[in-house]
Amino acid sequence: MEKRNQLYEGKAKKVFATDNDGLLIVSYKDDATAFNGLKKGTIAGKGVINNKMSNLLMQMLEKKGVKTHFVKELSDRETVVKKVSILPLEVIIRNISAGSFSKRYGVEEGIVFEEPTFEFSYKNDKLGDPLLNEYHVVALKLATKDEINTIKNYAFKINELLKEFWLECGVTLVDFKLEFGRLGDGSIVLADEISPDTCRLWDSKTGEKLDKDRFRRDMGGVEDAYAEIMKRLLNHI
Repeated sequence: MEKRNQLYEGKAKKVFATDNDGLLIVSYKDDATAFNGLKKGTIAGKGVINNKMSNLLMQMLEKKGVKTHFVKELSDRETVVKKVSILPLEVIIRNISAGSFSKRYGVEEGIVFEEPTFEFSYKNDKLGDPLLNEYHVVALKLATKDEINTIKNYAFKINELLKEFWLECGVTLVDFKLEFGRLGDGSIVLADEISPDTCRLWDSKTGEKLDKDRFRRDMGGVEDAYAEIMKRLLNHI
């Protein structure tokens, strides 16, 4: 497969065209951002970890019936994915109160919910990624009602599968963000990544944060946390 021109560069990844119209190459960077790009930095080795973790978890999810954009890992930082039209929606599943949820509703972190919560936010940095309800999503023509149902079913299934997987690694899945895309035939698949950038992962015994919150909150030990979560995944998968 031939790698061609760069199509896009985001906060954490670059996307390249290939000689196959239906396939792209994603390259993961070590750049780190928080608060809609207001805070910027670098986490050494993050790109390698996020690439490999996303690929391993997406392959696991595929075996459990979740369709994803993953095709093949090319190298430590590069992966071939199916070409999708990304829906401008961030899907957030929360099992425990933390982060913006705690801030928004004035509750302490660490409250375990009786059942997971589901949020849509509009993927738009200029607007600050505002929350949306399903009626807004349809009104703005970001997704159809059928697509919303497909996304919700996938999201809750992914949550159950990942919660169980991480628990076996001694890790609690607090919350996480997903993105979905449309293939050429209109079907919905999981896209983007699953990594310590997009998930809150706490050590099940100590509550130690093993994710990007260490960068967001200047807690230190960011590289060590990413390395630890990757080690646990590799020891279990």
